[in-house]
Amino acid sequence: MAKISPVSIKYMIHATFEAEGALEKPDVIGAIFGQTEGLLGADLEMRELQKEGKIGRIEVSLERRDRRTMGSIKVPTALDQSETTLIAAAMETIERIGPCDSQIEVERIEDVRGSKRDYIIERAKKLMTEIKGSTDSREIANEIKDSAKMAEIQEYGENKLPCGDISGNELIVVEGRADVLNLMKNGVKNTIAMNGTKLPKEIKELSKEKEITLFVDGDRGGKLIVQNVVDNAKVKYIVIAPDGKEVEELTGKEILMNLRKKIPVNEFFSNRRYPKRSFENPKTAEKINLDEGNKTKLKELSDKNQGTGKAILLDESLGEIKKVSVKGLSGALRKISQKPYVIVIDGTVTGPIIKSAEEAMCQVIIAKNFTTTDTNIELLSL
Repeated sequence: MAKISPVSIKYMIHATFEAEGALEKPDVIGAIFGQTEGLLGADLEMRELQKEGKIGRIEVSLERRDRRTMGSIKVPTALDQSETTLIAAAMETIERIGPCDSQIEVERIEDVRGSKRDYIIERAKKLMTEIKGSTDSREIANEIKDSAKMAEIQEYGENKLPCGDISGNELIVVEGRADVLNLMKNGVKNTIAMNGTKLPKEIKELSKEKEITLFVDGDRGGKLIVQNVVDNAKVKYIVIAPDGKEVEELTGKEILMNLRKKIPVNEFFSNRRYPKRSFENPKTAEKINLDEGNKTKLKELSDKNQGTGKAILLDESLGEIKKVSVKGLSGALRKISQKPYVIVIDGTVTGPIIKSAEEAMCQVIIAKNFTTTDTNIELLSL
Protein backbone atom coordinates (compact mmCIF):
# COMPACT_ATOMS: atom_id res chain seq x y z
CA MET A 1 0.00 0.00 0.00
CA ALA A 2 1.40 3.38 -0.99
CA LYS A 3 2.07 5.96 1.67
CA ILE A 4 1.57 9.67 1.36
CA SER A 5 4.73 11.71 1.64
CA PRO A 6 4.67 14.13 4.60
CA VAL A 7 5.89 16.79 2.17
CA SER A 8 2.79 16.30 -0.04
CA ILE A 9 0.19 16.77 2.70
CA LYS A 10 -2.13 19.67 2.00
CA TYR A 11 -4.94 19.21 4.52
CA MET A 12 -5.55 17.35 7.79
CA ILE A 13 -9.10 16.26 8.69
CA HIS A 14 -9.65 16.38 12.47
CA ALA A 15 -12.69 14.40 13.70
CA THR A 16 -14.03 12.99 16.97
CA PHE A 17 -16.39 10.15 17.84
CA GLU A 18 -18.12 8.59 20.82
CA ALA A 19 -19.55 5.07 21.11
CA GLU A 20 -21.45 2.97 23.65
CA GLY A 21 -19.14 0.05 24.26
CA ALA A 22 -15.51 -1.03 23.93
CA LEU A 23 -13.74 -0.37 20.64
CA GLU A 24 -10.28 -0.92 19.16
CA LYS A 25 -8.43 1.12 16.56
CA PRO A 26 -8.98 -1.41 13.74
CA ASP A 27 -12.73 -1.07 14.37
CA VAL A 28 -12.59 2.66 13.64
CA ILE A 29 -10.35 2.38 10.56
CA GLY A 30 -12.46 -0.46 9.21
CA ALA A 31 -15.65 1.59 9.62
CA ILE A 32 -14.12 4.53 7.74
CA PHE A 33 -13.09 2.44 4.74
CA GLY A 34 -16.13 0.12 4.78
CA GLN A 35 -18.97 2.59 5.31
CA THR A 36 -17.69 5.22 2.87
CA GLU A 37 -17.18 2.70 0.08
CA GLY A 38 -19.18 3.55 -3.04
CA LEU A 39 -20.52 6.85 -1.64
CA LEU A 40 -18.39 9.18 -3.77
CA GLY A 41 -17.67 7.10 -6.87
CA ALA A 42 -14.52 5.29 -7.95
CA ASP A 43 -12.38 8.44 -8.12
CA LEU A 44 -12.85 9.16 -4.39
CA GLU A 45 -12.78 5.60 -3.07
CA MET A 46 -10.75 5.93 0.15
CA ARG A 47 -8.98 2.57 -0.20
CA GLU A 48 -7.85 3.43 -3.72
CA LEU A 49 -6.85 6.96 -2.69
CA GLN A 50 -4.63 5.53 0.03
CA LYS A 51 -3.03 3.11 -2.41
CA GLU A 52 -2.30 6.02 -4.72
CA GLY A 53 -0.76 8.02 -1.88
CA LYS A 54 -3.46 10.72 -1.92
CA ILE A 55 -4.65 9.84 1.58
CA GLY A 56 -2.08 9.17 4.29
CA ARG A 57 -2.12 6.86 7.28
CA ILE A 58 -5.22 7.38 9.39
CA GLU A 59 -4.32 8.06 13.03
CA VAL A 60 -6.77 7.05 15.77
CA SER A 61 -6.51 7.68 19.52
CA LEU A 62 -8.94 6.07 22.00
CA GLU A 63 -10.01 6.77 25.56
CA ARG A 64 -12.34 4.54 27.59
CA ARG A 65 -14.59 5.88 30.34
CA ASP A 66 -16.80 3.34 32.06
CA ARG A 67 -18.52 1.54 29.18
CA ARG A 68 -18.06 4.33 26.66
CA THR A 69 -15.27 4.80 24.14
CA MET A 70 -14.30 8.25 22.92
CA GLY A 71 -11.59 9.15 20.50
CA SER A 72 -10.16 11.37 17.79
CA ILE A 73 -9.29 10.71 14.15
CA LYS A 74 -6.72 12.42 11.90
CA VAL A 75 -6.81 11.88 8.14
CA PRO A 76 -4.02 13.55 6.09
CA THR A 77 -4.78 14.19 2.42
CA ALA A 78 -2.98 15.40 -0.66
CA LEU A 79 -6.30 16.10 -2.41
CA ASP A 80 -7.53 19.55 -3.31
CA GLN A 81 -9.87 21.52 -1.08
CA SER A 82 -13.17 20.36 -2.53
CA GLU A 83 -12.17 16.67 -2.59
CA THR A 84 -10.94 16.84 1.01
CA THR A 85 -14.23 18.34 2.19
CA LEU A 86 -16.14 15.56 0.38
CA ILE A 87 -14.08 12.92 2.20
CA ALA A 88 -14.72 14.67 5.53
CA ALA A 89 -18.46 14.86 4.88
CA ALA A 90 -18.52 11.17 3.90
CA MET A 91 -16.93 10.26 7.23
CA GLU A 92 -19.83 11.94 9.08
CA THR A 93 -22.28 9.48 7.47
CA ILE A 94 -20.80 6.60 9.48
CA GLU A 95 -23.44 5.33 11.95
CA ARG A 96 -21.74 2.31 13.43
CA ILE A 97 -18.21 1.44 14.52
CA GLY A 98 -17.59 -2.21 15.23
CA PRO A 99 -20.50 -3.57 17.26
CA CYS A 100 -21.46 -0.16 18.65
CA ASP A 101 -23.70 2.63 17.48
CA SER A 102 -21.56 5.72 16.94
CA GLN A 103 -21.25 8.88 14.91
CA ILE A 104 -18.19 10.72 13.68
CA GLU A 105 -18.14 14.52 13.79
CA VAL A 106 -15.56 16.55 11.84
CA GLU A 107 -14.28 19.37 14.03
CA ARG A 108 -12.12 21.15 11.48
CA ILE A 109 -10.03 20.77 8.36
CA GLU A 110 -6.53 22.17 8.86
CA ASP A 111 -4.65 23.74 5.98
CA VAL A 112 -1.22 22.28 6.69
CA ARG A 113 0.39 24.52 4.10
CA GLY A 114 -1.06 27.53 5.91
CA SER A 115 0.68 26.46 9.12
CA LYS A 116 3.90 26.11 7.17
CA ARG A 117 3.42 29.56 5.68
CA ASP A 118 2.90 31.05 9.16
CA TYR A 119 6.10 29.37 10.34
CA ILE A 120 7.99 30.59 7.28
CA ILE A 121 6.85 34.18 7.84
CA GLU A 122 7.71 34.18 11.55
CA ARG A 123 11.06 32.54 10.93
CA ALA A 124 11.84 35.01 8.14
CA LYS A 125 11.08 37.90 10.51
CA LYS A 126 13.48 36.49 13.09
CA LEU A 127 16.20 35.90 10.53
CA MET A 128 15.75 39.44 9.26
CA THR A 129 16.50 40.86 12.71
CA GLU A 130 19.64 38.71 12.94
CA ILE A 131 21.15 39.99 9.70
CA LYS A 132 24.31 41.86 10.59
CA GLY A 133 26.15 44.41 8.58
CA SER A 134 25.18 47.45 6.60
CA THR A 135 25.08 48.45 2.98
CA ASP A 136 25.40 52.14 3.86
CA SER A 137 28.87 53.20 2.66
CA ARG A 138 29.13 55.92 5.31
CA GLU A 139 28.38 53.46 8.11
CA ILE A 140 30.94 51.02 6.71
CA ALA A 141 33.55 53.79 6.49
CA ASN A 142 32.85 54.90 10.06
CA GLU A 143 33.10 51.31 11.29
CA ILE A 144 36.53 50.96 9.63
CA LYS A 145 37.71 54.23 11.18
CA ASP A 146 36.47 53.23 14.64
CA SER A 147 38.14 49.84 14.30
CA ALA A 148 41.44 51.49 13.41
CA LYS A 149 41.20 53.77 16.43
CA MET A 150 40.37 50.88 18.75
CA ALA A 151 43.44 49.04 17.49
CA GLU A 152 45.57 51.91 18.78
CA ILE A 153 44.72 51.16 22.43
CA GLN A 154 47.79 50.15 24.39
CA GLU A 155 48.56 49.04 27.94
CA TYR A 156 50.82 50.89 30.34
CA GLY A 157 52.69 49.84 33.45
CA GLU A 158 52.45 46.93 35.83
CA ASN A 159 48.67 47.35 36.15
CA LYS A 160 48.27 47.29 32.34
CA LEU A 161 46.30 50.53 32.27
CA PRO A 162 44.42 51.08 28.95
CA CYS A 163 45.81 54.12 27.18
CA GLY A 164 46.32 55.89 23.89
CA ASP A 165 49.35 57.97 22.93
CA ILE A 166 50.78 59.20 26.25
CA SER A 167 54.13 60.34 24.87
CA GLY A 168 53.23 64.03 24.97
CA ASN A 169 53.40 66.42 27.92
CA GLU A 170 49.62 66.68 28.38
CA LEU A 171 47.69 63.67 29.64
CA ILE A 172 43.97 63.12 30.27
CA VAL A 173 43.20 60.66 33.07
CA VAL A 174 39.80 58.93 33.00
CA GLU A 175 38.14 56.24 35.10
CA GLY A 176 37.92 53.16 32.87
CA ARG A 177 38.71 51.48 29.55
CA ALA A 178 35.33 52.43 28.05
CA ASP A 179 36.16 56.10 28.69
CA VAL A 180 39.49 55.72 26.88
CA LEU A 181 37.73 54.05 23.93
CA ASN A 182 35.18 56.84 23.66
CA LEU A 183 37.77 59.62 23.80
CA MET A 184 39.99 57.91 21.22
CA LYS A 185 37.02 57.28 18.94
CA ASN A 186 36.40 61.00 19.00
CA GLY A 187 40.00 61.98 18.29
CA VAL A 188 41.34 62.50 21.82
CA LYS A 189 44.28 60.08 21.99
CA ASN A 190 46.39 61.37 24.90
CA THR A 191 44.34 59.54 27.51
CA ILE A 192 44.87 56.83 30.13
CA ALA A 193 42.48 55.00 32.49
CA MET A 194 42.82 54.35 36.22
CA ASN A 195 40.81 51.11 35.91
CA GLY A 196 38.64 51.90 38.94
CA THR A 197 38.42 54.31 41.83
CA LYS A 198 41.79 53.41 43.33
CA LEU A 199 44.66 55.56 42.06
CA PRO A 200 47.33 53.34 40.43
CA LYS A 201 50.97 54.09 41.18
CA GLU A 202 51.57 54.58 37.44
CA ILE A 203 49.28 57.64 37.37
CA LYS A 204 50.97 59.05 40.45
CA GLU A 205 54.38 58.71 38.79
CA LEU A 206 53.17 60.17 35.48
CA SER A 207 51.75 63.20 37.31
CA LYS A 208 55.26 64.14 38.42
CA GLU A 209 56.41 64.73 34.84
CA LYS A 210 53.25 65.43 32.83
CA GLU A 211 50.43 67.96 32.92
CA ILE A 212 47.44 65.95 34.17
CA THR A 213 43.81 66.72 33.34
CA LEU A 214 41.39 64.56 35.33
CA PHE A 215 38.14 63.81 33.41
CA VAL A 216 35.49 62.04 35.52
CA ASP A 217 31.80 61.07 35.40
CA GLY A 218 29.17 63.60 36.41
CA ASP A 219 28.04 61.77 39.53
CA ARG A 220 28.99 61.61 43.19
CA GLY A 221 31.47 58.82 42.46
CA GLY A 222 33.27 61.06 39.99
CA LYS A 223 33.62 63.85 42.54
CA LEU A 224 34.92 61.33 45.09
CA ILE A 225 37.59 60.24 42.59
CA VAL A 226 38.59 63.88 42.11
CA GLN A 227 39.24 64.23 45.83
CA ASN A 228 41.20 60.97 46.00
CA VAL A 229 43.38 61.68 42.96
CA VAL A 230 44.08 65.30 43.93
CA ASP A 231 45.08 64.14 47.43
CA ASN A 232 47.55 61.59 46.05
CA ALA A 233 48.84 62.93 42.72
CA LYS A 234 49.74 66.20 41.03
CA VAL A 235 46.75 67.33 38.97
CA LYS A 236 46.55 70.59 37.01
CA TYR A 237 43.00 70.60 35.61
CA ILE A 238 39.64 69.03 36.48
CA VAL A 239 36.88 68.18 33.99
CA ILE A 240 33.54 66.74 35.13
CA ALA A 241 30.97 65.35 32.70
CA PRO A 242 27.45 66.85 32.75
CA ASP A 243 25.33 65.80 35.74
CA GLY A 244 24.18 62.21 35.48
CA LYS A 245 26.33 61.42 32.43
CA GLU A 246 29.35 59.15 32.15
CA VAL A 247 32.42 59.94 30.07
CA GLU A 248 31.95 56.76 28.03
CA GLU A 249 28.52 57.92 26.76
CA LEU A 250 29.44 61.48 25.77
CA THR A 251 29.30 62.51 22.12
CA GLY A 252 32.35 63.93 20.39
CA LYS A 253 30.90 67.43 20.62
CA GLU A 254 30.24 67.04 24.36
CA ILE A 255 33.77 65.74 24.98
CA LEU A 256 35.43 68.71 23.28
CA MET A 257 33.05 71.18 24.90
CA ASN A 258 33.81 69.86 28.38
CA LEU A 259 37.57 69.74 27.78
CA ARG A 260 37.49 73.41 26.74
CA LYS A 261 35.85 74.20 30.08
CA LYS A 262 38.54 72.49 32.18
CA ILE A 263 39.11 74.16 35.54
CA PRO A 264 42.45 74.56 37.37
CA VAL A 265 42.48 72.52 40.58
CA ASN A 266 42.72 75.52 42.91
CA GLU A 267 39.84 77.28 41.17
CA PHE A 268 37.82 74.08 41.12
CA PHE A 269 37.90 73.83 44.91
CA SER A 270 37.68 77.56 45.58
CA ASN A 271 34.65 78.37 43.41
CA ARG A 272 32.54 76.47 45.98
CA ARG A 273 30.65 74.51 43.37
CA TYR A 274 32.67 71.49 44.44
CA PRO A 275 34.19 72.58 47.77
CA LYS A 276 37.07 70.49 49.05
CA ARG A 277 35.69 68.43 51.88
CA SER A 278 37.43 68.67 55.21
CA PHE A 279 37.51 65.82 57.66
CA GLU A 280 35.29 67.71 60.03
CA ASN A 281 32.16 65.88 61.11
CA PRO A 282 29.21 68.33 61.15
CA LYS A 283 28.27 67.00 64.56
CA THR A 284 31.63 67.80 66.18
CA ALA A 285 34.10 70.68 66.12
CA GLU A 286 37.20 68.45 66.23
CA LYS A 287 39.20 67.70 63.08
CA ILE A 288 41.63 65.08 61.91
CA ASN A 289 44.76 66.40 60.27
CA LEU A 290 45.42 63.96 57.45
CA ASP A 291 48.79 65.23 56.30
CA GLU A 292 51.14 63.13 54.20
CA GLY A 293 52.49 61.40 57.31
CA ASN A 294 49.02 60.38 58.48
CA LYS A 295 48.05 59.21 55.00
CA THR A 296 51.19 57.09 54.82
CA LYS A 297 50.39 55.60 58.23
CA LEU A 298 46.82 54.82 57.19
CA LYS A 299 47.96 53.29 53.89
CA GLU A 300 50.41 51.00 55.71
CA LEU A 301 47.67 50.03 58.14
CA SER A 302 45.26 49.34 55.26
CA ASP A 303 47.83 47.23 53.38
CA LYS A 304 48.58 45.13 56.48
CA ASN A 305 44.85 44.65 57.06
CA GLN A 306 44.22 43.22 53.59
CA GLY A 307 43.00 39.63 53.64
CA THR A 308 42.18 39.59 57.35
CA GLY A 309 38.44 40.20 57.06
CA LYS A 310 38.78 42.78 59.83
CA ALA A 311 37.81 46.42 60.37
CA ILE A 312 40.11 48.64 62.45
CA LEU A 313 38.48 51.46 64.44
CA LEU A 314 40.74 54.46 65.09
CA ASP A 315 40.40 57.54 67.31
CA GLU A 316 41.17 61.18 66.39
CA SER A 317 44.89 60.56 66.97
CA LEU A 318 44.74 57.52 64.67
CA GLY A 319 45.22 55.23 67.62
CA GLU A 320 43.52 51.86 67.52
CA ILE A 321 40.28 51.62 69.50
CA LYS A 322 39.24 48.16 68.49
CA LYS A 323 39.58 45.55 65.75
CA VAL A 324 36.39 43.71 64.76
CA SER A 325 35.16 41.37 62.05
CA VAL A 326 33.81 43.19 58.98
CA LYS A 327 30.69 40.99 59.16
CA GLY A 328 30.03 42.17 62.72
CA LEU A 329 31.05 45.79 62.15
CA SER A 330 27.54 47.27 62.02
CA GLY A 331 26.61 45.64 65.32
CA ALA A 332 29.91 46.68 66.95
CA LEU A 333 29.42 50.31 65.91
CA ARG A 334 26.00 50.40 67.58
CA LYS A 335 27.39 49.06 70.86
CA ILE A 336 30.80 50.71 71.12
CA SER A 337 31.13 53.50 73.69
CA GLN A 338 34.10 55.35 72.13
CA LYS A 339 33.05 56.49 68.70
CA PRO A 340 35.63 55.99 65.90
CA TYR A 341 36.88 58.84 63.74
CA VAL A 342 38.44 56.58 61.10
CA ILE A 343 37.56 53.01 60.09
CA VAL A 344 39.98 50.94 58.00
CA ILE A 345 38.10 48.06 56.32
CA ASP A 346 39.31 44.97 54.49
CA GLY A 347 37.04 44.36 51.51
CA THR A 348 34.09 46.18 49.97
CA VAL A 349 32.15 48.78 51.92
CA THR A 350 28.39 48.34 51.54
CA GLY A 351 25.47 50.68 52.17
CA PRO A 352 24.55 49.16 55.58
CA ILE A 353 28.15 49.62 56.79
CA ILE A 354 28.14 53.26 55.72
CA LYS A 355 24.80 53.85 57.45
CA SER A 356 26.11 52.36 60.72
CA ALA A 357 29.27 54.46 60.42
CA GLU A 358 27.19 57.62 59.95
CA GLU A 359 25.20 56.82 63.09
CA ALA A 360 28.51 56.35 64.95
CA MET A 361 29.63 59.81 63.73
CA CYS A 362 32.60 58.37 61.83
CA GLN A 363 34.45 60.87 59.64
CA VAL A 364 36.56 58.72 57.31
CA ILE A 365 36.31 55.20 55.89
CA ILE A 366 39.32 53.69 54.16
CA ALA A 367 38.83 50.65 51.90
CA LYS A 368 39.64 49.33 48.45
CA ASN A 369 36.08 49.37 47.09
CA PHE A 370 32.74 51.04 47.82
CA THR A 371 29.32 49.93 46.54
CA THR A 372 27.91 53.42 47.13
CA THR A 373 29.28 56.91 47.66
CA ASP A 374 26.07 58.54 48.84
CA THR A 375 27.27 59.73 52.25
CA ASN A 376 28.82 62.69 54.07
CA ILE A 377 31.62 60.45 55.32
CA GLU A 378 34.93 60.86 53.51
CA LEU A 379 35.57 57.65 51.54
CA LEU A 380 39.20 57.03 50.66
CA SER A 381 40.95 54.32 48.71
CA LEU A 382 44.64 54.67 49.57
